[in-house]
Amino acid sequence: MRQVRIGAGAGYSGDRIEPAVELAERGRLDYLVFECLAERTIALAQQARRRDPRLGYDPLLAARMRAVLPACRRAGTVIITNMGAANPLAAAELVCATARDLGLRGYKVAAVTGDDVAASVGDGHGRILEDGRPAAALGASLISANAYLGAEPIVQALSAGADLVITGRAADPSLFLGPLVHEFGWSFEDWPRLGQATLIGHVLECAGQVTGGYFADPGFKTVPGLARLGFPLAEVGEDGSAIITKVEGSGGCVTSATCKEQILYEIHDPAAYFTPDVVADFSQVRVEQVGQDQVRISGASGRARPEALKVSLGVAEGFVGEGQISYAGSGARDRAELAAAIVRERLELTGLMAQELRFDLIGIDALHGHGLPAGGGERAEPYEVRLRVAGRTASMDEAVRIGSEVETLYTNGPAGGGGVTKQVREVLGVLSTLLPRERVQPSIHMLES
Repeated sequence: MRQVRIGAGAGYSGDRIEPAVELAERGRLDYLVFECLAERTIALAQQARRRDPRLGYDPLLAARMRAVLPACRRAGTVIITNMGAANPLAAAELVCATARDLGLRGYKVAAVTGDDVAASVGDGHGRILEDGRPAAALGASLISANAYLGAEPIVQALSAGADLVITGRAADPSLFLGPLVHEFGWSFEDWPRLGQATLIGHVLECAGQVTGGYFADPGFKTVPGLARLGFPLAEVGEDGSAIITKVEGSGGCVTSATCKEQILYEIHDPAAYFTPDVVADFSQVRVEQVGQDQVRISGASGRARPEALKVSLGVAEGFVGEGQISYAGSGARDRAELAAAIVRERLELTGLMAQELRFDLIGIDALHGHGLPAGGGERAEPYEVRLRVAGRTASMDEAVRIGSEVETLYTNGPAGGGGVTKQVREVLGVLSTLLPRERVQPSIHMLES
């Protein structure tokens, strides 16, 4: 039976590059997929594009392409990625320029656009799923509105002879489903096969998570070679059957347990996983260890795709100001608590306008808020404590004041404080809405090096 080999080159924007190079050079791949676009990532990319129309794509795009293009060209491996983020066309131009620099002439790059639906949202289409408000009510706070495209434009680009397809917002598993539909000629109404292909894409989309990353737990789940973790690949048959594996000799492991954890990752209803291509059903999935670092996944199915597409909305929600300071030695906790009380009173005295404000003793109450050892007991008395003060404000000027008050503890607070850090960052919230399919019109732009 004919097989397609498809590898995962990244699981998020800042992921390691070396495992992708290993796949490109030794994976004998037909396709290498880089999934690099999270919900907030595209809002940040839209902000970058507003500052400079030439930007808005993944900042590691050039570095990744320079690392893998020569090996992929030699092996005939086609690359698919959503690193186009808010500016797929500029990203495609950069890839072509990189290919020319590497001496790769005639390299065909397809940019998929059309996911940016800010105009439709601004015109009053769609309601916010989280609270029912009209999406248009967001007004000037709306930073981005990007629909999750499916696999169809990717298939169109591959059919046009693209060596690399770069998209903006596309559903993560669709990046993997597209090449399988293209290679095997599946119908976009073959719901069972599309459901199985979506399972394969979902398993691969987070890269190292299925080879032991985000899985290892010393004493319970041992994973060898995490410092040289290999990323996964799938050997997919025309019937949708798949073996998940990795390059021989690379770090990590592929086991039924790593695959099961990834299958459940970010899944709300295993029997109804909504994507732009299909409503996938993972409820009858079978996971079988068939060899060393070889796991067969099967049994997924699906039903007709939804009539509307999900849209991710990036929303400006003010600024977060933060300051941190450490105390060590005898009485460290008492001094840190005094420091927190001083800053709290100072911010009240000076009239800080904050929507939220919190004081954390990192390692004691920053996560759970109890300040007690696991299972209860007496108050923990650590030998070192780091105080963190953070608040959300409407303006950057107000946010700056929080870190500045922490800094003044150097000479105006308890003894022995040190290691102050402070920062301010803009807060980008993520909301969701739905748009009818007919209001989202993808386009393919072909470029050549």
